[in-house]
Order: sequence, then C-alpha cells, then structure tokens
Amino acid sequence: MARPSLASIMRLVRPAQNVLGFYDGRVDGVRIWSDEPNWLDDGAYTLGICTYAIVDGSQALVYDTHISLPHARFIRQTLEEMGATSTRVVLSHWHDDHIAGNEVFKDCEIIANRLTAAALKRGRAGIEGGNPPIKPLVLPNRMFEGSLSLMVGAIPIELRQVEVHSHDGTVLLMPDAGLLLAGDTLEDSVTYVSEPERLGEHLVDLERMAGWRFDRILPNHGSLRAIEAGGYDRSLIGATQAYIRKLLACRHDPDLARQDLRTFGADIFATTATEYFAPYEAVHRQNVEAVVAAKSR
Repeated sequence: MARPSLASIMRLVRPAQNVLGFYDGRVDGVRIWSDEPNWLDDGAYTLGICTYAIVDGSQALVYDTHISLPHARFIRQTLEEMGATSTRVVLSHWHDDHIAGNEVFKDCEIIANRLTAAALKRGRAGIEGGNPPIKPLVLPNRMFEGSLSLMVGAIPIELRQVEVHSHDGTVLLMPDAGLLLAGDTLEDSVTYVSEPERLGEHLVDLERMAGWRFDRILPNHGSLRAIEAGGYDRSLIGATQAYIRKLLACRHDPDLARQDLRTFGADIFATTATEYFAPYEAVHRQNVEAVVAAKSR
C-alpha cells in the first residue's frame, strides 16, 4: 500500500465559532513517515493530532504548528485564503509534534512561556537530529511567565502556564466562548506520561484547571468525531486525574500494573468523556513502566 504524502489527508474542521481545527491521523493501518519507530507516527499520527487556529477578520492565532512543514503550510495557506494578514503562533509545549512546523511561521510572532523556550534551546540538537528531524528548529521570539492576555481581532484570549504532561505547558482559554484549548494537558484516551517523577505536581495543576470557568475542551490528541462536534466536556479533567492516581497506585500494586488499558481504564471510560482507543494500549504500557521505574530512582 502506498504511503500517503504528508498532510495529504488532513481534515479541516470547525469545532467552534472563529476556531479552526487541523486534524490528521487515526487512519486505520496508515503511517505517514516510516514503518520503523518514530515520533511522528507513534507519538502523534497513530493517536490522532489536531492543532488549532483562532481567526477574526484579518487576525489569526495558531495554537501549535503541527507535525511537519507541509501540515504547517496547509494551515498558513488556509488562514491567508480566509483573509488573515496578521498571524501569531502560540506553542503549547516543547514536544516535537507541536513545534515541527515552526519554520513556516518564522516571520511571525511565536509566543511561548519561558520554560518552553528554555526546553527548546536545551533540546535543540536532539530535535534537529531526530527521526524525523526538525531542522532548522525555529525558536519562539516572545516569552511570558504565568499568564498572558491577547486579543485576536475582537476575541479575548488568555494564555495560562500549567504543569501537566510536561513541565512547560501553556493552555489557551477563550473566556467568552467558554472554551479551553488544552494542548497535551488533557488527552483522549489517556494522558501520555512524559515526566513520571512529576505526576504529583500534575495532579495539583489539574485541580487548579478544574476551578476555571469553561464548558468545552479541545485537546490536541483525541477523536475526530468529538473534536468536530465541539470538543469534550469537563469530565475529561476528572478522567485524567483518575488515570494518574491509578498509575501512581501501580507502584504498590503489581496486579494493577499488569492490566491492559481496556481493563485498567474501564471505570474511567464508562463514566467520563474519554473512550477506549486500541493504539493507546502501547501508551498505557509505556506509562506504567515509566511510573514504576520512577519509584526506584
């Protein structure tokens, strides 16, 4: 079977007023980079990835630049065809599948919190030499700490720094729309544990997020059907909290640690917005191994 070219089957969706979603992946049996293990297929495409843009008149704000330059070019071309003449970028965090298209926006303001900027500088050699490589890596040119308020046309935006999934997360709140663009802080089926020694801190910030006012959530990894329909309800936060607490329990419960995801998450999937998706079995196994190993260090 021929491998599709990058971005050739990306879907454009409109999950909310003034919000575009650029969705790719979750295509059964399809890989777009290599049959060998690589971050693009295994960390993003197989699981499904959607990055977003907020547009009002001639102004646009891109939330993450997607998994390749062709994906990013599609985003930029779409925005320009809609009449956007001023585009800014916000990076949700430093991981490859969120910053791979930065070069396409190198003439734009690229906003990140200071921890993201530092992580990108620190990891530059590995990112540029990765599989696939992101070279040259274009770094953010505007930094903030804690929070930052912006306007996209007449639409108010709040960037808020959180430590969930990674130490350097930035989520985007659209208060008037009651909408949270969550990056990788929330994910369907389950969170991808990248910093297992910090899960306690992640639970603290998830509780903080649960206190904010919004109705719907758009994650970067999730189901096309759910995102296209307007996103997830707030139970996605509770699902993430419950899953992390159960992962931490694996350190003291070998039988729990041996469970597959369908069994491990059955109660979570039955009572929240998350759904079982078979490719997350590998993510779950990796999560359990990382959390158990972190206990012994």
